Amino acid sequence: MSFENSKDQRRRIALVDCNNFYASCERVFHPAWNNRPLGVLSNNDGCIIARSNELKAAGIPMGAPYFKYKAELERIGAIVVSSNYSLYGDMSARVMDTLAHYTPNVEIYSIDEAWLDLTGFDSQTIDEYARKIVADTHQFTGIPVSMGIAPTKVLAKLANRICKQRNIPGQVFNLGSAGNLEQILRSVDVGDVWGIGKRWAAQLKTKHHIQTALDLRNADPVHMRRHYSVVMQRLIYELRGEPCLFCDDIVPKKQIIASRSFGQRVTTKPELLQAISSHVARACEKLRKQNSVAGGITVSIRTGAFQTSEKYYGKRATTNLTIATAHTGAMIRAASKALDQIFKQGPRYAKAGVMLFDIRQTDTIQYDLFQDQPSPASDKLMATVDLINARFGKRTILFGAQGIANPWAMKRDRMTQQFTTNWQELPIV
Repeated sequence: MSFENSKDQRRRIALVDCNNFYASCERVFHPAWNNRPLGVLSNNDGCIIARSNELKAAGIPMGAPYFKYKAELERIGAIVVSSNYSLYGDMSARVMDTLAHYTPNVEIYSIDEAWLDLTGFDSQTIDEYARKIVADTHQFTGIPVSMGIAPTKVLAKLANRICKQRNIPGQVFNLGSAGNLEQILRSVDVGDVWGIGKRWAAQLKTKHHIQTALDLRNADPVHMRRHYSVVMQRLIYELRGEPCLFCDDIVPKKQIIASRSFGQRVTTKPELLQAISSHVARACEKLRKQNSVAGGITVSIRTGAFQTSEKYYGKRATTNLTIATAHTGAMIRAASKALDQIFKQGPRYAKAGVMLFDIRQTDTIQYDLFQDQPSPASDKLMATVDLINARFGKRTILFGAQGIANPWAMKRDRMTQQFTTNWQELPIV
């Protein structure tokens, strides 16, 4: 299909969503698990965070504590694995790279979702072309996907939801060729509209008698903005087919948080610093990815929140930087100072985390007249570290403060092999 030669310029946005993404990634390398109930566990093998359709049909809820449902999972013959984030991240990149071959404009929304701008493609063949994208993505990556097409993001999200619920042939649902749009919107609960959370849904139903997506579409956008926000107004316009949620620039996050529970309790300061340094490295990588710097860092540590046999201890401390930075080494030094203020010998720590704040764009850094400016070589160093770790896997290059063995690392006793990111675990055929 030709994009450049088409004269059809009606707005068409497609949302491509990977089906049961974590479970699908596992099945790519374990085809014997197809059609079997499959669940993926959260950090430290705590709760089920991803389910195959078979596990959903068996009545195992999302977020189910593994220890509580272990017997039931064994009874139905379910496969349960620890989360394998390196594998999932690499498979996501493969899906996104595949999608980029079919349209000049792809916006990655999350690890398993992306927006495709199909504006300008021929309306007579766009459904066929969309089905080809879905089929090719599955063939080239092994990941099944579904697609919803509509004039706006909100409607495309809704179309994708309907595609999955109704198991549309070809896994493509185009609202533009679906017939009665009002009937479709009437069948959707207002709480299922993208951007409407539980609190807003409750208020819409009780205060404004808005029960469905159709009711919301027909509401007065100016009136609803006064009661809620400009976001609500834009959602209403989007439901009417008027794009309002497109933005050329992604607004940087105002805070970046990295935290994780330990696989085993930590009692020494060096081990805590290793964990905190690893969180800093991850947070600074995100910071550099959005071309930003941070002016300060908050470090937090705590014992088990529900450990009744031990006295609870939790503290946090903040270090402000004279010059905002995204350099991992400088931020680790600032985090170490904060840890010095709150560490207490004796407690068995269960979790540590960091939060970067005072985030701004790199080109707005204000330097101190009485301090030397950071060397340009430091920026090149960080860019090189990011490039190598992206290509060869996380922690290929790391700071000494992060440690090597990391006995405190999260528990993942049931993790499968890192088939695509670890040379020692490549699949053997």
